[in-house]
Amino acid sequence: MNKTVKIILGIVALILLVFVLKYFKDANSKSIEDFKVEEPFYTSINTKAVATGKLNPEEEIELKPQISGIVDEIFVEEGDLVKKGDLIAKIRVVPNEQSLVSARSRIKSEQLGYNNAKVLFDRNKALFEKGVISQQDFENSELAFNQSKETLAQAQNDYKIIKQGSISGGSAANTSIVAQIPGTILEIPVREGDQVIQSNNFNDGTTIATIADMSLMIFEGKVDEAEIGKLKEGKEIKVVLGAINDKEFPATLTFLAPKGIEENGAVQFTIKADVKLDSLTNIRAGYSANAEIDIEAKDSVLAIREALLQYNRITEKPFVEIQQEDGKFKKENVELGLSDGINVEIVEGVKEGDKIKVWNKASKDNEEDEEK
Repeated sequence: MNKTVKIILGIVALILLVFVLKYFKDANSKSIEDFKVEEPFYTSINTKAVATGKLNPEEEIELKPQISGIVDEIFVEEGDLVKKGDLIAKIRVVPNEQSLVSARSRIKSEQLGYNNAKVLFDRNKALFEKGVISQQDFENSELAFNQSKETLAQAQNDYKIIKQGSISGGSAANTSIVAQIPGTILEIPVREGDQVIQSNNFNDGTTIATIADMSLMIFEGKVDEAEIGKLKEGKEIKVVLGAINDKEFPATLTFLAPKGIEENGAVQFTIKADVKLDSLTNIRAGYSANAEIDIEAKDSVLAIREALLQYNRITEKPFVEIQQEDGKFKKENVELGLSDGINVEIVEGVKEGDKIKVWNKASKDNEEDEEK
């Protein structure tokens, strides 16, 4: 029995030995991994910042009524061009009944005071002419009469304003809404028959229409805090509109916000720029736009593709692998300069003619595609 066990163990050991020998033979017969290499090159590198935003008119105003009432008639439509002073709409006053009754009562009361002051004035005038009363008494009665007359006129004017919205009812009345600037009607949020509220210290009032000068447009966008410090007012930038992708518009930075706003964990700063438009392009307010801002540029610098860089997991410093004369690769720490996201400037660590390992090893399929 022991002899049989020994024979079986021997056979098992022999089989294991065969598998081990075969494994080492196959491992030694594998071909050496062949990595592609690239050389550094001279190129120009430009770094850009992109600000997202929209195109807005530089001068845009909202027309609001000076008196509450009903929109009686609208004389323009959205998109119409208007001049300063053009009539936009008319408001029909709907007076408050209580205010009207109070105004009428005030007129009657002031009328009684006026009549009494007039009688006293006429009497004192006759007495003064006869020398019965002094000049001072006559002047006092004259002053009281004039004051009563003015108060009555004021009460009558107040009644007219409450009833019809103005004293004269002419073109300059509060019921007439006119354009305050020349431009384009962007929006008319009300319709004939709508009730509107006057603008005062406690209420913004109802917007009758929005007018803007479409010949003066500005770009309003936001940039990251890492880029705002590299920008200056007066810098020339390029604006690309979402609706007109094949055309760039020159612009000039005019405003950099002194305070940032945190959005989604990142601090953003508002910027504004005057955009130079041409008469051949139909521009509309509110177009989405991107501003391309050149931050820094260098010509003829030694660079490599940024994809060739590797980073130490501990120190996080960049390095590349350079091929030696024996075909092996050696790690070299590098000092980086300007980068545009594709190419990066090499300040130190790599020289012209070095063969840098493409560490993302290309597969045979990729090599065949490149040969084609």
